[in-house]
Amino acid sequence: MEQITNEVTIMKITAAVVDQKNADFAIRDDVDLADLGPDDLQVHMVASGICHSDEALRIGDAVIDYPIVLGHEGAGIVEKVGPEVTQFKPGDHVVLSFYACGNCKSCLRGIPTQCENYAKNNLSGTRPDGSAHFTENGHPVADMFDQSSFTTTTVVRERNAVKVDKALDLRMLGPLGCGYVTGSGTVLNTLKPRPGQTIAVFGTGAVGLAAMMAGRISGCTKVIGIDIVDARLDLAKELGATDVINSQNGNVVQAVKDLTGGYGVDFAVDTTGVTSVMEDSIKVLAQGGTSAAIAVTPNHIDVDTWNDLCVDDKKLIGVNMGDSIPQVDIPRLIDFYKMGMFDFDKTEKFYKFSEINEANADSRSGKTIKPVLIIDPAYVPGK
Repeated sequence: MEQITNEVTIMKITAAVVDQKNADFAIRDDVDLADLGPDDLQVHMVASGICHSDEALRIGDAVIDYPIVLGHEGAGIVEKVGPEVTQFKPGDHVVLSFYACGNCKSCLRGIPTQCENYAKNNLSGTRPDGSAHFTENGHPVADMFDQSSFTTTTVVRERNAVKVDKALDLRMLGPLGCGYVTGSGTVLNTLKPRPGQTIAVFGTGAVGLAAMMAGRISGCTKVIGIDIVDARLDLAKELGATDVINSQNGNVVQAVKDLTGGYGVDFAVDTTGVTSVMEDSIKVLAQGGTSAAIAVTPNHIDVDTWNDLCVDDKKLIGVNMGDSIPQVDIPRLIDFYKMGMFDFDKTEKFYKFSEINEANADSRSGKTIKPVLIIDPAYVPGK
């Protein structure tokens, strides 16, 4: 609903608020949404994925202010646009992703994930101009990714949004804005394996499975999925893994070497953030191989810089958001999905918005690979 106070329109929304570090989500209907700016979109939220990055902020692994409205894998329908918006109109269906300024050297070079203002714009808890995205009883409520998709309505900048075909089911598309584009982009944009090369992916959650499917798309002849949950490994095989390893059943490094004729893999991706696993992702590399660390984690690793990085010419790199350009990469992933090459929907399970704490617990335990909150249960796909 909207109320008019001193000629300023204040919109009340329902949002899942985390009041303090490690608190549960509390769904409340008294949150005030920021006014629509000149290059803003007001978006009616249909659904949002839950990502491990949401959990990292909820439990305080990353520095952030509380209270906060999390969520950064949103999909919805544009309700209003600011006067300077040129690419969207009311009624457009959109997937939301991170915000990049578009003006710094990195953005102008086409690498928005390295935006010089990335942290300020996405992880400061405020809008890019420093204003509050949300307030409650007159007090600021922090945001995430200039998006905060655990809401019934949100306001984002035009650069946050990617237009998608209205014929597609918005309920399943939100995770393309982070988890899926991060895993796939790490492979397609950063590692860039050539046909015939090999890759091992540690952790077969949403990010890991996306990386694995991208390895298959790239033509890798060995796509090795590594996890401790057999059900996830079974899904990895269904989605295209050539081989799977349950790391609880023996020496992972030796198992990877055995699968590659003793050489090791050309590329590895770690999505777990577990110290011993990250270290194994370097040990499984062939000479000259590259490992990408992409988990949000406070953990550290011990690297043998002489034997591994120098003598064996191995490389360890960090990758943010798959070095993606959401407006390019998300449509590409949708095309791969339509071709039957990127079956991300098989990782998803729908939950009611009111079940957000259950969905987050299932994500944390591994029971559900990609929980998706249905925020608008009245939404009908294709309309």
